[in-house]
Amino acid sequence: MLIPLTCILSASLPVSVPPSEQPNIVVVLADDLGWGEIGCQGQKKIPTPHIDSIAQGGMRLTDFWSGSPVCAPSRCVLLTGKHPGHAVVRNNWENGGWEEGAAEGQYPLPAEEVTIAEVLKDRGYDTCVIGKWGLGGPETEGHPNQQGFDHWFGYLCQRQAHNYYPTHLWRNADKVMLEGNDWFASHQKRSEPLSDEQSYYDTYQRATYASDLMRDEAVEWINTRDEEPFFLYYASPIPHVALQIPEERLDQFPREWDQDHYLGQKGYVPHPRPRAAYAAMIAGLDTEIGSLMRALEEGGHADNTLVIITSDNGPTYAGGVDYDFFDSNGPYRGLKGSVFEGGLRVPMVVRWPGKVAPGTTSEVPGGFEDLMPTLTEVTGERVESDGRSLVDVLTNQASTIDRPWLYRELGGQQAVRWGKWKGVRRHLRKGDLKIELFDLASDPGETTDVSTQHPEVTETIEAIMSTAHQPSEIFPLPAVDKPVKKQQSS
Repeated sequence: MLIPLTCILSASLPVSVPPSEQPNIVVVLADDLGWGEIGCQGQKKIPTPHIDSIAQGGMRLTDFWSGSPVCAPSRCVLLTGKHPGHAVVRNNWENGGWEEGAAEGQYPLPAEEVTIAEVLKDRGYDTCVIGKWGLGGPETEGHPNQQGFDHWFGYLCQRQAHNYYPTHLWRNADKVMLEGNDWFASHQKRSEPLSDEQSYYDTYQRATYASDLMRDEAVEWINTRDEEPFFLYYASPIPHVALQIPEERLDQFPREWDQDHYLGQKGYVPHPRPRAAYAAMIAGLDTEIGSLMRALEEGGHADNTLVIITSDNGPTYAGGVDYDFFDSNGPYRGLKGSVFEGGLRVPMVVRWPGKVAPGTTSEVPGGFEDLMPTLTEVTGERVESDGRSLVDVLTNQASTIDRPWLYRELGGQQAVRWGKWKGVRRHLRKGDLKIELFDLASDPGETTDVSTQHPEVTETIEAIMSTAHQPSEIFPLPAVDKPVKKQQSS
């Protein structure tokens, strides 16, 4: 059974929202935060009281996909509403290398792409992005100020964000040098541990912790909002490795957790207390979110602000992170970079007082492409995209959604969610077109391939993969994209 692409692009009646009723919007995008790394979803070792409180005051969407299992393409889906089969940015693409002074940035989001920020700016919103960008370097059309954001502060380049003590950040078009932070390589490996903990901090820390500056900038920006509605996209770099955090923040976690130092064998920089460092980073993110919520409250904005907390992909396998110790991906298979559920399924917490009922959950499948129609519907006329508006789900007016499927691709992988079924291709670089099929209703951990028992479902999944994917010259999909024959001139 072939499901045509037009199903996901079908128009619905626009919704008009008077300016006086437009909510403020805060989207917090964590970096590599796993589905199971927050307390309201079962985390036992890391305290996240602020996120848990927001969930208690709103809704958790427990079956929600990020835009991609890695950073840049996931952010592209979030901002444009185009799934990875249509999106311009479909993988991480680097403009430079790791040496000091290397060119910054990833593949730039083209000027013709329409972002959520551009739509909201046209509707009278003040717009701001703070944190990690990853969709274009300095003086490119992908720069945040060229993509609808009035104010920008943070890392333009994802490689720069591998170090929480960088030499500089960016505020709009200006490079902001950070006092006390000299350059050092953000990927190092040691053959032997250093003699004591302080030696690690002396070697791999500096004076100014970038995430603290981003928190303060966001709070200050909220504090200066007045009459106009505002949109804050807070793209925190936490808890993406490297494992770096001011050492005094480690003391809330047991020393017995860490019997061995991390020496950099899985990339990034060494740390003497890797488990404590990772937990402290996530706890720090939660504290940052608490600071944002307090600023909303003190500014009188809290009751008219739609708050979304999510993550760009699943937890990482790199940099000394012990995902098994923290049960980071919950019951799901796979990690960052994988199109299994552990790489794609992320936290999604929504708070909107008076609209979203407190303490609710939804199992309706959703994804980052849904933010464009959802946020534009609550602010004015809905902008259609590859996604679906979640407004009726959030406001408890619907328990289902008119969605035929969800689609993801990355490098040599494809994934489709169709009802309870999940189809996965993961060896396209080897020319293997085999589809593994999983029944997520009975097998959420994707342990048993049932493709041979359900050939008709597998055939449908294959048809969806073919329909959803449009070839990209910049980000080809091996074994799926057929070479285009050049016409010979006569």
